[in-house]
Amino acid sequence: MTETHLDHVVLWVNDPLASLEFYEKTVGLTGVRAAEYAEGKASFPSVRVSAGSLLDLVPLTMAGSMNAIPGAEATAGQPVNHVCLAMDKQAFEALRGRLEYGGVAVSPYSHNSFGARGAAPRSFYFRDPDGNIIEARHYDE
Repeated sequence: MTETHLDHVVLWVNDPLASLEFYEKTVGLTGVRAAEYAEGKASFPSVRVSAGSLLDLVPLTMAGSMNAIPGAEATAGQPVNHVCLAMDKQAFEALRGRLEYGGVAVSPYSHNSFGARGAAPRSFYFRDPDGNIIEARHYDE
């Protein structure tokens, strides 16, 4: 039996390179195709969440072209509620520290919220520079 995995999530952003910098420096993810995007050879950059998943940082100016997908008329450019990033406890605490140090507002901790791997002891939310809501959580291993 083959497992299904999340491949990517598209986040609509105003400035893909500024968003990439935020996700690299503040969140701690690795940029993908930044140079290609800056040279006009790629439509958007991404950041790697895991070996098999990305956040695509797509410029909002591309929303119109996404309406060409059958059934997607007028849906492109709409925000998602939030994206959740799960990490180990040490990375979770380091992320919160970087966000606070960088002046990014963070929510109070939530406790025992349900997710893909069961209840997470703690999680919190923050916004990226484009207002996308990101949840960070850790699980006990």
